[in-house]
Amino acid sequence: MSFFSELKRRNVYKVAIAYAVVGWLLVQVATQVFPFLEIPNWAIRLIILLVAIGFPIALVIAWAFELTPEGLKRTEDVELPPGSGSKNRTWIYVALIGAALSVGLFFIGRYTAGGHPTPRQSAAAIAPQKSIAVLPLLNESGDPGDEYFSDGLSEELIAALGQIRNLKVIGRSSSFRFKDRKEEPKTIGEKLGVSTLLEGTVRKQGSKVRIVAELINAADGTELWSRIFDRELKDIFAVQTEIAQAVAASLELTLLGTKDAPAASASTQNADAHNAYLQGHFYFARRNVEDYRKAISFFDEAIRIDPDYALAYAERAEAWTFIGDLNPEEKKKAWAAARRDAEKAVAVGPNLAEAHAALGWVRFFSEWKFAEGLAELKRARELAPANPTANDLLARVLIYVNQIAEAEKLAGQAIELDPLAFLARGNLARILLAEGKLEEADAEARKSAELQPAGAGNHRWQVVAAVLRGDGEEALREAQLEPNEGYHRFELALAYYARGDRAAADAALADMVANDRNLLAYQIAEVYAWRGETDKAFEWLQTSYDNHDTGLLSLLIDPLMRGLRSDPRYKIMVEKVGLPTPL
Repeated sequence: MSFFSELKRRNVYKVAIAYAVVGWLLVQVATQVFPFLEIPNWAIRLIILLVAIGFPIALVIAWAFELTPEGLKRTEDVELPPGSGSKNRTWIYVALIGAALSVGLFFIGRYTAGGHPTPRQSAAAIAPQKSIAVLPLLNESGDPGDEYFSDGLSEELIAALGQIRNLKVIGRSSSFRFKDRKEEPKTIGEKLGVSTLLEGTVRKQGSKVRIVAELINAADGTELWSRIFDRELKDIFAVQTEIAQAVAASLELTLLGTKDAPAASASTQNADAHNAYLQGHFYFARRNVEDYRKAISFFDEAIRIDPDYALAYAERAEAWTFIGDLNPEEKKKAWAAARRDAEKAVAVGPNLAEAHAALGWVRFFSEWKFAEGLAELKRARELAPANPTANDLLARVLIYVNQIAEAEKLAGQAIELDPLAFLARGNLARILLAEGKLEEADAEARKSAELQPAGAGNHRWQVVAAVLRGDGEEALREAQLEPNEGYHRFELALAYYARGDRAAADAALADMVANDRNLLAYQIAEVYAWRGETDKAFEWLQTSYDNHDTGLLSLLIDPLMRGLRSDPRYKIMVEKVGLPTPL
C-alpha cells in the first residue's frame, strides 16, 4: 500500500489521467481532421505511435520529478506533504475539457464520416471492387526507340481487359498520366477510382520479348499475382489474352470472346504489320499535325504489309480527319482519304468498334451526314460499351443534334471510364453550357485546363461561362491565360466586350479577322452575334459554311448565338448545314 500511496503523493495518478485524456484528444483530432486536410495516413499512425510511447515516459517523469515554483526538480530534493500532492485543481479542468472534446470529436466522426467522404476518400469509397487501371508498362529494352512498343502493348492490354464482363477498365488518357511518375498504389487507385492496378515491364530484343506483369491491390499495394512471359514477337497477341485471362481468374470474372480477343484488339496476325501500327499509334497519340503525318507514314507501312489491317485503316482515317480540320488548304484531299480509309476499315473489320467509330466520325464530322454518323457511332458503342472513346465521340455528336440530356449522360460515363481525360472534361463543359448550368460548366472546364494546360482553347469555356454571367473581369482573366494565339484573340474579343471596353473589343476582333478568317470563321461569327451585329454575324456564318467549317456544327446549341435564333436566316442556315430544324 505504501507504493500506491507514494504514486499518489508524487502525482503519478494525475499525470496518467491527464496524459490519457489529452493523448486520446490528439488521436481523435488526427483521425477526424487529418483526412479532410489530405494529410497522409502515415502521419496519423505516427501520432498514435508517439502517444503510446510517450505514456510510460510521462509516468517515469512524474515519479522522478516535481514541478515547483522554482522549476522542475528531482522528487528526492523536494519536501512533499504526506497523502495527496499539490492541491492545484487545474489538471482536473484540463482533463475534463480534453475528455469533452475527445468525446465530441469521436461522435462527430462516427455519425458524419459515412455521409460526407473527403475528396481523397471519395474515389476509393466509390471504386467498384471489380475495377482496374493498366499503368504504362516500363520499357526495359535499353533502347528509348522501343518505347512505342511498351506503350502500344499497354494500350492493347486495356482493350483486352475491356473484353471482361463486369470489369471497369480505365482508359488510356488517365492511366498514361502515371507514366514515369512515382506514386503510391493507394494514391493512384483513389485518383482513378479503381481497386486494382496492372503494372510491369517489357524487354524487347530482336525477335523475342519478355513481359513481366503484376496485379496490385490498390488499397494496400500488396501483390495479388505476378507472371513472366518469354515469347517470340509473333506470339505477342496470345500473350495479351493470357494476361487478360490471368486477371479475370484473379478477380473471379469471365473473359468474353477469348478466342477472338487478338483479332478484335490487333486486327492482324502479322508481327511486322503490328509493329508498324504501334509506331504509328505512338505518334497519333501526341495529337498535333506534324505527328499525325508521321503516324500516317507508319500506318501506310502496316497496311502495305497487311492490306486487311482494319485497325490501321481506322486510325489512319482519324488522322486524316484531324489534318483536314486543322489545315483548310488540305481539307478536301484529307477528308476524302479519311472517308476511303474508314469505309475500308468497316469492310475488313465489320465487328471492330474502332472501325465503326472512325466511319461514324467521318460521316458526321467531315461529311455532315448526321443520321449515318450517329448510326455508326451507336454501333461502335454497342460493340465496345466500356470504350471511353466510343462514349466520348457519341456524346460529342449528340449535342450537335440537340440531344443534350443523352449527351450529358454519355459524357459522364466517358469521364467515369477515363477520369483524367481532358477532352472528355471539355466536352462535358460545353454540354453543361448549352444547358445553362454555368457554374458546373466552369468547374469542368477548369479541370480540363488543369489536365492539359497547353491545350488549344482550354480557357474558351471558362470565358464563355463568365461572359454569360456578365462577369467581364473574370472573362478577361481567363482569356489572358489562353495559350493558343487564335483562341486568345477570340476570347479577348468576347471578354473586352463583356467588360464594356469597346475600343479594346474592336481591336481584338479586327486582329482576329485579319489573322484567323480561314480557320476561325465561325468564332468570328460568334463574336459578332454576341455583340448584336446580326448582319455581320450572318456574313461570317456564310463564310464558315463556304469553308465547310466544323464550328457550324455547334449552331443549334451555341449560347453565344441566341440573339440570332429569332431571325429567319438562322433557320435557313441550320437547314443548309443539315442539322435538325429548330422548334
